[in-house]
Amino acid sequence: MNGTVSQFEFGMITPVTAFLMACFGSALGLRCTTRSLRRTYHRGRWLALGSISIGTGIWTMHFIAMIGFSIRGASITYDTRLTFLSLGVAVAVVAVGVFTVGYRGVSRSTLAAAGIFTGVGVAAMHYLGMSSMHVDGDFSFDPVTVAVSVIIAIVAATAALWAAVSLHALWTSVAASAVMGLAVTGMHYTGMAAVSVHLNEHGSAVSSDPSVALFTFLLPVVAGPVAVLIIAASIVMFDPDMLVGQNDDSHDRPAVHAPSPIGRQLPAHNNRHAP
Repeated sequence: MNGTVSQFEFGMITPVTAFLMACFGSALGLRCTTRSLRRTYHRGRWLALGSISIGTGIWTMHFIAMIGFSIRGASITYDTRLTFLSLGVAVAVVAVGVFTVGYRGVSRSTLAAAGIFTGVGVAAMHYLGMSSMHVDGDFSFDPVTVAVSVIIAIVAATAALWAAVSLHALWTSVAASAVMGLAVTGMHYTGMAAVSVHLNEHGSAVSSDPSVALFTFLLPVVAGPVAVLIIAASIVMFDPDMLVGQNDDSHDRPAVHAPSPIGRQLPAHNNRHAP
């Protein structure tokens, strides 16, 4: 028999919280990328922290939203290995995209390749997380809706990578992170709309509220990545240049395609000795 699926078992608490976590991770990632472009001697470290922030934020958004997913009369369990593998996939694919544009810039070909790879990877993270779910029945997916969710993920990833190396002011980063959070959350719920469940007719009875059991599993799982985001936020907040003002002016930021800071200083040096 077909199971009755709900995405909002706890009302709007889970989608709103999921959206905020996606925004939080995106905002941290954008600020870290800005640091990497201004401090080339620590570029790799900042890009790595930005990748962890964005990837962890996306993954945390996904599983917070999953807390609100329920199937009436059925108990849902998760494969812990696949759950954490999906976290690794999220961070890895975001890292590939962020490091690519961080070092190569945002030419059309580079941005397209990085955006497609990262978007498909984010979608893979989503469906890998779905495959970690076990229920007394079978899941099926509408291929058209799945394709739409992948397209949304690619567009969101491409926009995020462009924003990461193109937007540097604090207010533009905040606005971009809100758009990114909305896109990633929309991708998640679009993907979830593709799901239908066929329950076994002679399945075992559920002895307790399945949504509560799922909540008690996912909440501790999500707590670790949330702690990682808090640590990343602390690093960014205590960075001397976090308070944006004259420090974020364009003349302080080395351009992505610029050859080197020394090369740009030579004309000024020569001018000082000109008669």
